[in-house]
Amino acid sequence: MCGSRFAGLMQAIRRQPVNYNSPMNTLQTMTAVSSSAGGVRHLEITAQYAGQRLDNFLLRELKGAPRSLIYRILRSGEVRLNGGRVQPSQRLQTGDMLRIPPVRLGEKPAPERPFQPPAALAEQLRAAVLYEDRELLVLDKPAGLAVHKGSGLAFGVIEILRALRPNEPFLELAHRLDRDTSGCLVLARTPAALRLIQEGLRAGQVEKRYLALVRGYWNHGPREINQPLRRNVLRGGERMVEVMDDGKPALTRLRPVSLFRPASLLEVDIATGRTHQIRVHAAHVEHPLAGDDKYGDVAFNRTMAEQHGLRRLFLHAHSLSLTLGGREIAVSAPLHDELKAVLDSLGTTSRRRT
Repeated sequence: MCGSRFAGLMQAIRRQPVNYNSPMNTLQTMTAVSSSAGGVRHLEITAQYAGQRLDNFLLRELKGAPRSLIYRILRSGEVRLNGGRVQPSQRLQTGDMLRIPPVRLGEKPAPERPFQPPAALAEQLRAAVLYEDRELLVLDKPAGLAVHKGSGLAFGVIEILRALRPNEPFLELAHRLDRDTSGCLVLARTPAALRLIQEGLRAGQVEKRYLALVRGYWNHGPREINQPLRRNVLRGGERMVEVMDDGKPALTRLRPVSLFRPASLLEVDIATGRTHQIRVHAAHVEHPLAGDDKYGDVAFNRTMAEQHGLRRLFLHAHSLSLTLGGREIAVSAPLHDELKAVLDSLGTTSRRRT
């Protein structure tokens, strides 16, 4: 299973040409605006901003307002969407009516210092562009870098890219990758592209494939894991994702690529995009991912580190394909050298033992 299949897969994982000179889409009118007494505004959302999170929309609309203020007026119910209270994560739809209360920002708010990303990370992301056109951008995300700030993190991929592209009128994450996962990450450069990509993801029309190294010899052949997942299950004070009957549907498909004695390389695709889905499903069938310090096997991880040099989670989003505006787009990210070295070590060890 390992030789020709893996060689063919690696050959297929190649970089796509980068288009740095494509024209930018200009944004059209954001909303139809009306005012009422007391400074309250009522905005009708146009197609340009359909699919965007409400909190991000408000941050752009209320220039200079701190994020804490945005969340306060949302919690208090002063912001209304179609007449009702609304959560910050709610995604806007064409035709939605949004009520925005008057907001006092002070006469002379202190200017915010522009975010300056670390030079090494900035250069790494500049070199990580796999594909770019006027509607989207695909990066080979490094492992260990979150896609956005939060939970104690001052910045992520999106903040770095916005700092590197200050004149970009629109740049939003189209989906997520775990912090420790590397590979293909899609960002939308227009609101319309964001909406179409997210609709494609929900409809299962965006194909994302991963390479994962798991514990043990995989003798199952191609296999589907169709088990519901539930988030935020507390285990020992830590929030986990677990297979539970009352969870959300989750379907993972796994196919063997290379089989070694202590571990197996699998190609994985997911029909749903649940948090930690691949990691939890793999652990559920007793083949946890190598380097997984949350759901994995401590002894196996130690062996992989000490004997084969693995220093991270072995999960890489190696390819994706989607349709956007009638165009078929396929992008692939080469397996990183540090992960190739682990496979080489496993292959060498296996040959010595035979």
